[in-house]
Amino acid sequence: MRTVILVFAACLLFIYSCRKESFITSPDARITITADTLKYDTVFVSVGSVTQTFKIINENDQKLKISSVKLMGGSNSAFKINVDGFSTIEANDLEIEANDSLYVFVQVNIDPNAANLPFVIRDSIQVNYNGNKRTVQLEAWGQNAHFFRDKQVTTDETWTNDLPYVILGYLHIPQNKKLTIDKGCRIYVHATAPIVVEGSLQVNGLKDSANRVYFNGDRMDEPYNNFPASWPGIYFSPASKDNIFNYAVIKNSYQSIAVEDPSPNANPKVILNQCIIDNSYDAGIVAVNSSVNAINCLISNCGMNIALIKGGSYQFTHCTVASFSNNYIQHMDPVLTVANYDGANNTANLTALFRNCIFWGEGGVVENEVVVSKKGNTPFSVTFDYGLWKVQATPADITANQMINNQSPQFDSIDVPHRYFNFHLQDTSPAINKGTNAGITIDLDGNTRPVGLPDPGCYEKH
Repeated sequence: MRTVILVFAACLLFIYSCRKESFITSPDARITITADTLKYDTVFVSVGSVTQTFKIINENDQKLKISSVKLMGGSNSAFKINVDGFSTIEANDLEIEANDSLYVFVQVNIDPNAANLPFVIRDSIQVNYNGNKRTVQLEAWGQNAHFFRDKQVTTDETWTNDLPYVILGYLHIPQNKKLTIDKGCRIYVHATAPIVVEGSLQVNGLKDSANRVYFNGDRMDEPYNNFPASWPGIYFSPASKDNIFNYAVIKNSYQSIAVEDPSPNANPKVILNQCIIDNSYDAGIVAVNSSVNAINCLISNCGMNIALIKGGSYQFTHCTVASFSNNYIQHMDPVLTVANYDGANNTANLTALFRNCIFWGEGGVVENEVVVSKKGNTPFSVTFDYGLWKVQATPADITANQMINNQSPQFDSIDVPHRYFNFHLQDTSPAINKGTNAGITIDLDGNTRPVGLPDPGCYEKH
């Protein structure tokens, strides 16, 4: 009898040992990876080498085999991995005991002074087991720059042109706070990082190309550097006031300038002087019952170049507003839409003056590049004075004076396949000397305008 008991116990021990030594192969096997993203937010001032780690934890009562832990960027990646003590690009057939774990160390080595690097370097690590794929994202700063993640302007602040500025998460200017951006600054904004202005934003660019202030997405490599909707844009809340842009270039956003409600004071909520807004996927300027003054501005190749909705007070002087269908944005909407109501038919007072402006589009399905709509009996005054536009018939409810109708402005060079757009006027343009004196003495290039007969649009022909 004692012999039988010993044999039975040995069998139980053998079965239990086999169960403990066997691998769980179900795709429902439970693992924990202790990080979904590793962010290397150190500001490098010389060659930077930083190591972080995460664990892969087997939460099962059986052993688990990890098919592979793979650095997806391979040998060309700026990142290096060490898996369970071995430096490698890909580790295979890794065994983790029941309720045990293994470590993955991730190192990044970057020379931030190498100008050919992107500002943010990304890669990923893929963990494969039992037919499942899990990913750990890697993100490190590349070129040396000011990096702001979820930036709050807590006191009046000035950015100077010492290094580029990279915005991750968001940039928030609270009410009664002011951010001033000096000449020559370059602002690079991540795809998910809106700029939200509840206080004031002042941009102090100058006319030379190197001294203008540039807002763009943070992907500067081909082909991403030309993609519209690369970053959300700049939003001005109802509380915002006294926002001034001088010689700014805003490119490749979703909505470059979005303005809501009147300013809390008597000044225009946003003033744009000698600015370029280009390649915005949804809208270059969208304003809802607000106030915008723009002088010598180019708003080009946007989904909707300018949309002024539900009333407000607007003045555009010597502006060129033009769109040509291209590989990124098909020209489907008028370059200018003005209405005193919103989608819910709420109306508000509307005053708008467009003087010495050009409104033009080609290559799409739009017949009327200027659409003005009125509902209700609220005060309504929309005037187009000395300019050129493409319309089949003059819109109702407006005043139009000395407008050149349906004659091409003859821009200097339009090469859609190569994405080259030069909106200066040719010598033969019908707009030459067809403007009126609006008290504007320079153009978008900073060149002088004549006192008597200036050219409509943002550029003066010399």
